[in-house]
Amino acid sequence: MSRFKLTIEYDGSRFAGWQMQKGGRTIQGELFNACRELFENRFNDLFGAGRTDKGVHAIGQVAHLDVDSDLPPLRIKYGINDRLPPDICVLNAEPVRDDFHARRDAVARSYIYHISKRRTAFGKKYVYWIKDPLDIRQMNAAARLFTGLKDFRSFTDEEQEQDSTKVEIKHAKVTESGNLFIFHVIGSHFLWKQVRRMTGVVIEAGRGKLSPDTIKTFFLRKSDLPAKLTAPPGGLFLERVYYNEKDISYDAGPVFNI
Repeated sequence: MSRFKLTIEYDGSRFAGWQMQKGGRTIQGELFNACRELFENRFNDLFGAGRTDKGVHAIGQVAHLDVDSDLPPLRIKYGINDRLPPDICVLNAEPVRDDFHARRDAVARSYIYHISKRRTAFGKKYVYWIKDPLDIRQMNAAARLFTGLKDFRSFTDEEQEQDSTKVEIKHAKVTESGNLFIFHVIGSHFLWKQVRRMTGVVIEAGRGKLSPDTIKTFFLRKSDLPAKLTAPPGGLFLERVYYNEKDISYDAGPVFNI
């Protein structure tokens, strides 16, 4: 058996998320079926670097698989892509050491959220249009409060299975690009719906309706407010998974512009 690392992009609009599940069409499920067809029974399960929610996109998801095959990496890439729907694409396939693990070896994940200043006919699936004017200074004042190792229990649901609700946020910043605000966040890992709720809090701060003092309380005790502010999934992109601290980039632009 040889282990390969796959870098994958996908439009999550028509999928029930990354993870395979009964009764739902998923990214992992489509990749699994493509690999099973290409390699027949000569491959093991496919492991992703992290789960993305229903409707969330990726331009740099990572997975690994073990395969008993003599196919070179480029043939593996093309072979899987030939068996995938057009909204999933393997960008790269490369051999890695046998103990490489897409999830456990990751040191950070980077997400981008598109917040639109205007209605768009082309990017509705990929942006969240906010009609109200937003103050980027207040948005960044809120974003700075996320950084560090903090308890994000107010930003996820209690019924989700997770060992801890503490997450280290290495970077959180809002920038402007054309008619978009880009919320870029890098963390050690992320809880279910965490980034979308962080985005909702940043937007509400930009509206002038959420003060820094109120945001600080979210880390001291459980609050239901971030859940009520959850941003829709379409604006969210998993940008990159990092396996070396030295590679982390704190600069990120939009996936596309309007």
